[in-house]
Amino acid sequence: MSTVNAQLPAPSRPWEKTPREVLPTVVILFLSLLTVAAIVELTALKGKLPYFLLFLPIGTAAQFLWARYKYGMKAAKDVVASSIMMTGAVAVFIPVVSIVGTTFVKGLPGLSLSIFTNDMSQASFMDPQGSGGLIHALVGTLFLILISVAISVPMGVLTALYLTEIRGPGSRFIEFMVQAMSGVPSVIAGLFIFSAVILTTPLDTSGFVAALALSILMIPTVTRASQEVLLLIPNDLREAGLAMGATQWRTVAMIVVPAAKSGLITASILGVARIAGETAPLLFTVGGADKLNTNPVFGVQSALPFYIWSGFRIGTDEAVQRSWSAILVLLIIVLILFTIARVVGSRSKGAK
Repeated sequence: MSTVNAQLPAPSRPWEKTPREVLPTVVILFLSLLTVAAIVELTALKGKLPYFLLFLPIGTAAQFLWARYKYGMKAAKDVVASSIMMTGAVAVFIPVVSIVGTTFVKGLPGLSLSIFTNDMSQASFMDPQGSGGLIHALVGTLFLILISVAISVPMGVLTALYLTEIRGPGSRFIEFMVQAMSGVPSVIAGLFIFSAVILTTPLDTSGFVAALALSILMIPTVTRASQEVLLLIPNDLREAGLAMGATQWRTVAMIVVPAAKSGLITASILGVARIAGETAPLLFTVGGADKLNTNPVFGVQSALPFYIWSGFRIGTDEAVQRSWSAILVLLIIVLILFTIARVVGSRSKGAK
C-alpha cells in the first residue's frame, strides 16, 4: 500500500484583498486626496480640518462607485461600512499621535542630564535651562505612584473579587459607591484629605498624604477594570475547582486570579494612568517643595504635575520649556509602566 505525501494548500482568507484589488483602492484614494486639495485651494476653506472633513465623503463616494461598478451593490455597501470604521479609527489615532508628537517636539530641547541630577533649591523657573532640574519632582512622582499602587491595587482587586465572586451582603451598595466614586472630581479628593487628615491629625503635607488623595481616585478605576476582567473568566473553571473539592476562596486564589492575572495587571496600569497627571489633589496635599526630599512621610514634597503647573503658571519662556520637558518625562514614565505591564501579561499568557 503506497502513500502519497500531497502537500495541502495553505489556508486562504477570502476577506483579505489581493494586490490586484488593493491597487485600484490606492489610486482612488490618491485621486480623492488631489480633489480635496484642489477644492481647498480654490475655495475659502483653509487649514487641516477641511482636508479631513472633505476627504471622508469624497473618498467614500469614489470607492462606493468603483465597487458598485466592479463588484455589485453588496460590495459597495461593504466599502461604505469599512470606510466609516476606518475613519473612526483614524479619528481616534490622530489626537494620540498629535499629543505624543507635540510633547516630544517641545519637550526634547529642554532635556539634559543636569535636570535629572539637580533640583530647584538653588534656581528658579525663570533661570536659563542649564540651572536647576526636576529630580525632586521625579522622585516625588515615583513615591506617589508606588504608595498609591500599594494602597489602591490590593483594595481595588479585593473589592472586585468580593463583587464578582462572593456577592455577599452590601455588594450592591458597594458597587453603587464605586460607580459614584468614579465620577468624583479630583479636586474633591484633595480637599477631603486636606480637611480629614491634614487639619485633624498630626500628619502634614507630604508625599504620603498626597498619595492618599490619589488613592481615592485610583481605587474606583482599578475596581471597575478588575471587575470586568473577572467577569470574562469562564464559570467552567470555577465549577471545576469546586467539583474537585476546593473551597471557594481556594478556587478564587488558585484558579480565578491566575487566569485573570494579565487583565488585573492592565487594570492596575489603568489606575496609574488615571492618577499620574493629576494636579488638583496635589495643590492641597503635596506641599510643592523645590528641594529633593527622599522621605515621603515627613516634609513637603513635589511631583511632576505640580512642577508642570508651576511652570505654566509663571509663563516665561524658560518656565514653559521646563514644563514641556517635565511633561515628556511624565509621558515616558507612563509608557514604560504600560510596556512593562504588557510584557508581564504576555509572559503570563505564554506560561499558561
